[in-house]
Amino acid sequence: MLDERHAVTDFRTQFVRDPAALRHNPALVLNADYRPLSYYPLSLWPWQETIKAVFLDRVSILAEYDEVVRSQREAIRIPSVVVLKDYVKPRKRVAFTRFNLFLRDEFCCQYCGSKGDLTFDHVVPRSRGGVTSWENVVAACSPCNLRKANKSLRASGMRLRRAPQRPSSEEMHAAGRRFPPNHLHVSWIDYLYWDAELES
Repeated sequence: MLDERHAVTDFRTQFVRDPAALRHNPALVLNADYRPLSYYPLSLWPWQETIKAVFLDRVSILAEYDEVVRSQREAIRIPSVVVLKDYVKPRKRVAFTRFNLFLRDEFCCQYCGSKGDLTFDHVVPRSRGGVTSWENVVAACSPCNLRKANKSLRASGMRLRRAPQRPSSEEMHAAGRRFPPNHLHVSWIDYLYWDAELES
């Protein structure tokens, strides 16, 4: 029974990070409280997974694409927004991944501020005892990474724009809203921003 519950939770919270898998008609997945399950990355499922969840009665359809898929017995419009029937408790701990690191650092080099061609850098080099952690790793462009090499900040003459730290779940949600995917279907917009604070 425990294994089955765990498998269901994985199904509900495993989001696709591979853009190629989301090129055609992905669905925005909402928790039972009608908020996205995740903003980092945005909780999206490929249409095949979404239709599977519909037939397994795990989600309700809130919006649909115009496109239709057909089985031997019926035709179904591809869902564009679905909501889970059971609430999934959000994770408090932010996973230490390359994507989340870049999102925390707003997809720009923490030394020069440039965007694009990013890698990551250990502020205290591993050769000098530095560890791979939120507090010691930053996004860096290739030229800055090469310039700093395995030197300390002082020896390299470089400065950080912002000291690295472990982000909270709330900070990552806010960052995720500022950097949505390149493709946002019109049917998603209300569900992505309905809980945002309104400007006076």
